[in-house]
Amino acid sequence: MLEPYYRINQALGISITMLQNGNSLINACGVVVKDNQLNIEKKVIESETVDELSKHFPAKSSIALNLFGKGVLQKQVEKIEEIDQNNFAQILPNANFDDFYIQNFISGNKSFVSIIRKTEADKWIGLIKHQGFIPLILSLGPFPAKNILPQLNIYNGEVVFDGHVIQRNEQSEWIGYNYKESVSAPFPLKIESEAINEKLIIAYAIAFQLVLAAKINVIKANVNSLETAFQNTISAKKLRVKSFIILITFFVLLLVNFFVFSWLNISNTKLAGKVSLSAQSTNDIQGISDQVKNKESLLKNLGWDGGINKSVLIDQLASLLPPEVSWSEITINPLDQSTSRIQKILQFMDGKIKVIGTSERIIPVNEWIARAKTLKWVKNIQLDSYTYNTELNTGQFMVIIDY
Repeated sequence: MLEPYYRINQALGISITMLQNGNSLINACGVVVKDNQLNIEKKVIESETVDELSKHFPAKSSIALNLFGKGVLQKQVEKIEEIDQNNFAQILPNANFDDFYIQNFISGNKSFVSIIRKTEADKWIGLIKHQGFIPLILSLGPFPAKNILPQLNIYNGEVVFDGHVIQRNEQSEWIGYNYKESVSAPFPLKIESEAINEKLIIAYAIAFQLVLAAKINVIKANVNSLETAFQNTISAKKLRVKSFIILITFFVLLLVNFFVFSWLNISNTKLAGKVSLSAQSTNDIQGISDQVKNKESLLKNLGWDGGINKSVLIDQLASLLPPEVSWSEITINPLDQSTSRIQKILQFMDGKIKVIGTSERIIPVNEWIARAKTLKWVKNIQLDSYTYNTELNTGQFMVIIDY
C-alpha cells in the first residue's frame, strides 16, 4: 500500500489555554513515525509564549493547533449533522455566522459545539506562522482527545485530565463535559506503556490525528485556509513519492534490461559456438531459444521458489501467537498492487507473507513479532499498520514477513 507514504510522518501538536487574565499557557508535543510506530519525540510544558517553541522545535514543522479557554465558547446540544447559517442562530443568537470558526464534535446523540471568533484564532495562527511553523489543523477544546482515549490507561466512563472532566456511557459516547481548573487526573496517565504528563494529552491527541488524518475522523474547526494548506502538503508529498517510485521503476527496468541483455549476449555467444561446431541451422537455434523462454515463463507463472513447505511456515508462526492476537487473513506471495498498477500486469511479492488480524492492544502484536524474529527462516518482519476500530472495539493490524 502506498498510502502510508503520503501521510505526514512528523507533526507538532500545540495546545494553547487562554487564561482570563490575558495570559496563556502553551503545551507542545512533537511526534514522529518510526518503524510504523508513533513515538513522542519532544515535549514542552506550560510555556508562556509561542516564541519559546522555536527554541525546541525546527522551522517548517507541520502544526496541529488547539485553542481553549477565554474566547472559546462551548455548547452541548442535541445532535446536529452540520452547522450552517440556517441553524447557527439556534446556537448563538444575533451573531454573524461568517465571523466565527466552528467545530462540531458529534458523539452519540449529542453535538459538542465549539466557537471562536476568526480574529482571535487568526491571531494565534499568525503567531505560529511567524515562528516559521506550518499550521495545518485548528481544533477547539478537549474533544480531539477522543481519538486517543482507547490508548490511555482509563477503565471507566469518566475521564479526568488537566481540569477536563468527561462523562461517557457504556458505548464510550460522550454524554457530558465540564472544566474544573483545580481537578487533575486521579492517577498517572500512560499511553500504552509510556507515561505522559496530563497537560500534554491534548497536544499529543492533535499531533496524533494530524499524522493519521487519512485514516481517522479528524476533529477540527472549519478553517478554509488551513484546509487548503493541508491538502497542498499532502499533494506535494504524493508528488514526491510518485516521482521517486517512477525513478526507481525506471532504474529497476534498466537494471533488468542490462542483465537480460548480458545474459542473452552470453547465451548467443554460446549458441553461435555450438552452431559453428555442429553446423546447426538458424531454425534450430531459434527453436532452442524459444524453449528456454517458454520454460522460464512456465517457472515464473508456477511461482517456483525452491520447494519451500509453506504450511510448515504458517504452523510455526501460528504456534507463537499470544492469546490476545487472532488472524483474519494470511497470504503467501501476495499481490503487489502498486507494481501491478504501474506495469499493467499481475505482479506478486515473492518471498513475503502478509498477515492481517486483530488485537485490542498493540503490545501483544509486538510480542508476537519479537517471537517470530527468532525463527531461522524469517529474514525480516515488520508491522505495516495498526489502527483502532472504535465500532468493533478492537485494533486491526497488518504484518509483512520476508522468508
